[in-house]
Amino acid sequence: MKLLPYADASKELWDETVRRARNATFLFERDFMDYHRDRFTDCSLLFLSEKGRPVACLPANFKADTREVESHGGLTYGGLLLTPEVTTTGVGEILETALLHFRTLGAKRLTYKPVPHIYHVYPCEEELYWLFRLNARLTARAVSTTIRLDAPYPFAELRRRKVRLAEREGLHFSLHDADGTARLLPAYWDILTEVLRKNHGVRPVHTPEEIARLHHCFPEAIKLATVSNPSGRLLAGTLLFVTPRVVHAQYIAAADEGRSCGALDFLFSKLLDRHFDGREFLDFGISTEAGGRVLNEGLIFQKEGFGGRATCYDTYTIDL
Repeated sequence: MKLLPYADASKELWDETVRRARNATFLFERDFMDYHRDRFTDCSLLFLSEKGRPVACLPANFKADTREVESHGGLTYGGLLLTPEVTTTGVGEILETALLHFRTLGAKRLTYKPVPHIYHVYPCEEELYWLFRLNARLTARAVSTTIRLDAPYPFAELRRRKVRLAEREGLHFSLHDADGTARLLPAYWDILTEVLRKNHGVRPVHTPEEIARLHHCFPEAIKLATVSNPSGRLLAGTLLFVTPRVVHAQYIAAADEGRSCGALDFLFSKLLDRHFDGREFLDFGISTEAGGRVLNEGLIFQKEGFGGRATCYDTYTIDL
């Protein structure tokens, strides 16, 4: 197995490997990963077979101050991205090769976030076995909330009442195409930014310019869903990252008027009526803080009211 540190000249090779992988999403393509490259020191790796064919890649960055490698600090999940031909034994060889390389960089530990199983297009948990063999420690466990799209659990009664209220108010749902998403993103980002500022004292992780650039690169994978009142004023919405198996909802927000008339309940009831070309899950994202040691019970209560149940996003640490 040959190791090839990532460089810009390898972009096409990297993206080809990501698209072939059993457990990758578009978040690992370099046009997505590199939008914030100025914030991270990249130390990603490509792995080639004896015949020179790319068979795996590992998105990673190096933190010199703590001598830590993260896979990946700028992404929700990371870990090895494996093409169909890589076997269990091969994964062990790849990880050993990667750890040896990171030691030569002076790293003391590797923080590793496997891609959650719901994103796998084919079974891909060989790395979990080798993490066990390498004495990796489970150091964080975040809880997300996921709905099975082909057989969703029913809404809780409170959520159903909110939907009926929204219907009486005449609210309108839209799942926008690429042009509509591009046109409405600035207006929705204003609502989102104000909601986060007012309720949580924070700003969105992505700036409007960053999210517009990402949408330009992935127009069919990043979609905006919104709810408006009868006069057309935006009340609520969410940004959807559409991957081969999962529709991931993030940046969910409702203006005060939307909160009072069940706009988010209406939004998700309508989303569940849509067919996403064979996607199996709608994932709401995590409801935990401090590496999973704090559960936002109010937030997860709302998500579970839509019929969602837990999917874990795990983080492991390997001492080098």
